[in-house]
Amino acid sequence: QVHLVESGGGLVQAGGSLRLSCAASGRTFFPYMGWFRQTPGKEREFVAGISESRGSAYYADSMKGRFTISRDNAEATVYLQMNSLEAEDTAVYYCAARAAWGTRPARVGEYDYWGQGTQVTVSS
Repeated sequence: QVHLVESGGGLVQAGGSLRLSCAASGRTFFPYMGWFRQTPGKEREFVAGISESRGSAYYADSMKGRFTISRDNAEATVYLQMNSLEAEDTAVYYCAARAAWGTRPARVGEYDYWGQGTQVTVSS
């Protein structure tokens, strides 16, 4: 059984940084891993994704330049470095993993496994 466990969330002041981690167990190979976020009353939105091959990363337009996704394939772990955080970044952040190859999956339905989420709160 696959489990994804996020860590690294918390409270940070606007302009600060956080690094989220997500460790997978039960399976170590995922062609794609990614991060999504969700606030109350809104749909879960794509933040960033990264392929297993060459670590090719891609981002939602609003995250470009501030967030960096990376992965350690040997450890089946994906990271999200978040800089210059804004109050609008406050959300529950979810790690996701896809079991099959595809083309830069960025929709909730394109991922097969999910973590339980970690809260990120940015105070203004």
